[in-house]
Amino acid sequence: MTIRCIAVDDEPLALDIIESYVSKLPYLELVKTCSSATEAMQVLQEEQIDLMFLDIEMPELTGIQFLNILKHQPLIIFTTAYPDYALEGFNQDAVDYLLKPIPFDRFLKAVTKAQERLQRNGKQNESSTTHAAPLHQPPHHEQDFMFVKADYKTIRVDFRDILWIEGLKDYIIIQTKDQKIITLLSMNKMMEKLPDTKFLRVHRSFIVSLQKIDSIEKSRIRIGNKEIPIGEVYKEQFLKWVEENNIQ
Repeated sequence: MTIRCIAVDDEPLALDIIESYVSKLPYLELVKTCSSATEAMQVLQEEQIDLMFLDIEMPELTGIQFLNILKHQPLIIFTTAYPDYALEGFNQDAVDYLLKPIPFDRFLKAVTKAQERLQRNGKQNESSTTHAAPLHQPPHHEQDFMFVKADYKTIRVDFRDILWIEGLKDYIIIQTKDQKIITLLSMNKMMEKLPDTKFLRVHRSFIVSLQKIDSIEKSRIRIGNKEIPIGEVYKEQFLKWVEENNIQ
């Protein structure tokens, strides 16, 4: 499988390095190098692109701003000199986040991850429809973790470790099996980060991990020793999940 890619960076040297690395991998095809987001946007409108190497700090439009205005985006590997953007990068469902100067072995690891994701997407599309969707449209929430800011640092949280999430005004508490993480985030924003096949909002103040539910009693859910109320607004959606999973 040939992966059609572009590189977007306002630094010519950075583009030269990526072009050199791409040339070493026969399954990568560098369609174009772009010095700005606006130039890259034109390429994306005219060409089918599977993968984009994208700098974040650029004039006119930053890499993050660029992604936010794209309706359909290819897989993204961020290339930047600034580690402070790592959390925002993962929130964009990026394949990887490479810090400059980028060593070739790290570049290869990121590209391999992109290749594996594209292959998975292709298989999923083939099994779900006779007309496969373009490879540059990755499934939502494929990754199994997220990053949140807490205690002046960025913390990785694996979805499988979360028991429930509780909202407290402008903050939320993420309760895992080992710790309680408090972060500045709204419940709506948190729901956008979570895979909707594994988590459900059952109350204006609670999101639960569906896999961690121990019992259901009337309008309450029990996870371990915690009793979580089911709000009236969310009851219909929760009962639909119960019915779909043949829970009697």
